[in-house]
Amino acid sequence: MTGSRTDAGYTAQHLSVLEGIEAVRKRPGMYVGSTDSRGLIHCLWEIIDNSVDEALAGYANRIEVTLHADASVTVCDNGRGIPVDIEPKTGLTGVEVVYTKLHAGGKFDSSNYGFAGGLHGVGASVVNALSSRLDVEVDRGGKTYRMTFRRGEPGLFADGPSGPSPDAEFQSFTDHSELAVVGRVKRGVTGTRVRYWADRQIFLSSAELSFSEIVERVRQTTFLQPGLTIKITDARGVGAGGSGADGSGADGLSTDRLSAEPRVHEFHAEGGTTDFAEFLSPDTPVTSTWLLKGQGNFTERVPKLNSAGHMIPTDVDRTCEVDIALLWGTGYETTMKSFVNIIATPQGGTHVAGFEAGLLKVLRKQIEANARKLKISAKESAERITKEDATAGMTAVVTVRLAEPQFEGQTKQVLGTAAVRGIVSRIVERELTALLTSTKRDDKAQSALLLDKVVSEMRARVSARTSKELSRRKNALETSSLPAKLADCRLDDVSRSELFIVEGDSALGTAKLARSSDFQALLPIRGKILNVQKSSLADMLSNKECAAIIQVIGAGSGRSFDLDSARYGKIVLMTDADVDGAHIRTLLLTLFYRYMRPLLDDGRVYAAVPPLHRVELLGTRNKDNRYIYTYSEQELRTTLSKLKRSGKKFKDDIQRYKGLGEMDADQLAETTMDPRHRTLRRVTVADAEATERVFDLLMGSEVAPRKDFIVAGAERLDRSMIDA
Repeated sequence: MTGSRTDAGYTAQHLSVLEGIEAVRKRPGMYVGSTDSRGLIHCLWEIIDNSVDEALAGYANRIEVTLHADASVTVCDNGRGIPVDIEPKTGLTGVEVVYTKLHAGGKFDSSNYGFAGGLHGVGASVVNALSSRLDVEVDRGGKTYRMTFRRGEPGLFADGPSGPSPDAEFQSFTDHSELAVVGRVKRGVTGTRVRYWADRQIFLSSAELSFSEIVERVRQTTFLQPGLTIKITDARGVGAGGSGADGSGADGLSTDRLSAEPRVHEFHAEGGTTDFAEFLSPDTPVTSTWLLKGQGNFTERVPKLNSAGHMIPTDVDRTCEVDIALLWGTGYETTMKSFVNIIATPQGGTHVAGFEAGLLKVLRKQIEANARKLKISAKESAERITKEDATAGMTAVVTVRLAEPQFEGQTKQVLGTAAVRGIVSRIVERELTALLTSTKRDDKAQSALLLDKVVSEMRARVSARTSKELSRRKNALETSSLPAKLADCRLDDVSRSELFIVEGDSALGTAKLARSSDFQALLPIRGKILNVQKSSLADMLSNKECAAIIQVIGAGSGRSFDLDSARYGKIVLMTDADVDGAHIRTLLLTLFYRYMRPLLDDGRVYAAVPPLHRVELLGTRNKDNRYIYTYSEQELRTTLSKLKRSGKKFKDDIQRYKGLGEMDADQLAETTMDPRHRTLRRVTVADAEATERVFDLLMGSEVAPRKDFIVAGAERLDRSMIDA
């Protein structure tokens, strides 16, 4: 394949080969994350974690960390001490191998360390490469051994009377390295002391170690390794780490340099993860601190060195120990810390995924089994409990221990060992189910409180989601195009325009011929609209007829209703003059009263008064027949009596209108729609209030008041009044 540009001068001699610590110094971010304060403290963790691994293996119980005034750091432990004999493949002492060779150490073989945080064999050598000076002393076999390095290279410093300094004259070893014996110790005394000065050629000048961050990390380490004591001494002077706006240091401590006493903290814990979870919990507990422990086995294929020095893929049996402490509090924040062999994994990994899967599975199952006791409705039962519901107010410490865990990168922020997920999930499911189904009184009470809290979180989430959806739907109703079934008017003058809400499509056809299209708009509704008296806002907005009315009027609904945005000066409810028509009119008035009340307050809502009967008068020779309309049974009887007394003749077949659709267009216009002849009844707020009270009584959710009303009025019922 031929490119657009060639350069014959680019050959193999242009390739760079970085070996050992040269690669670390060239790309430090690849090994410690960054060259700011985060990278600086990561170097400290690498050294401390080596000492903690000795405690994990059962060989150390005390670690001391000292921050010196010259910006150096010392880490001491009473572990076994780094091997001082010769490593056969390199011919170097164990100390020099550990601190100068990448991917070298005692943690590639699980027989040396059952569980360890340092796994890649680069931690100590990386810190050495990024230090302007590093001194290591090892107590072993009754002797104290010492070796010093400058930027990863072993040699000797010519220190003056003021003590060790990275600026002292340095002489590197030429022929061979020397691990010097510099003292003697009592037989049986072992340990390692490391002092290093971070190289300011690598790290930013603003990079500093935060004492409060070190304290927090050390405290959590002692929680996770019961019996281990860690002492921290800050001899840099009070306020190191920069000052805040309130005169405090970056770690929240005073910057008064007149008081230069070292700050000393010593931590020791025996309660393990249970005490850690209680320490982290921010609020009043709902449950006790529950401890979920267990272990699982899995097989992993890893490359192993054979006797010939070759890497051979080998199936290895692994054991994963799980230790989880958790509790729930009254609050809503979730606090979760996860660890692998005491190494924090702030971005989680397979152990956290397994914990969350097991937790969610158990809680869903228990809530389903206790649905009646928790008063979960049929609608709520369709909602699945989410991780956010289950972990609200939860404090958890998730710890797993296994040999040679697979981390994603040297910074060890994510665990990648796939088999751990299933092991943790199964242990959580087994142990938590036992607690939630326990017959002990205290366990039953706490289980009930926990399940109730989780269900309450689910209800709050659903309510918030519904509210958000309602807001979106209201906005959509107010901004979307008008319904296709609206027959709008041509006039833009709101004060003169009228909207007729017509019952049924059959009446719409007649009304279209009867209206004046200049200022009269028509909106048909199909049958009886939703009973908003006993329906939620969500149900109302999702109802097609209610949504169409709100859209057409164009002023919104509820608290957001804007009277000035209404598109019509009159809203006329035009329903049939029968019981069903009265019922529909009552439903419409309840909708306006509950969600568009300003229209009633402003007197814009009217009820049309269509006739109930038509009496046809018989004309004489020179006159055509004419009609008289009546609007009630009483009015009909009165009218007929007057006609008989005056001797006027009329057809005995009196037309009884069952609906608006039975009228001709000219009849509907003359009686109901033409402003010159029609009768409209303005609906006032008092009318609407009375209507709502009656409607609430007859159509509301409460059955008992309706029963009492029917029983009390049964004796006064006249069957002839029933329109059937």
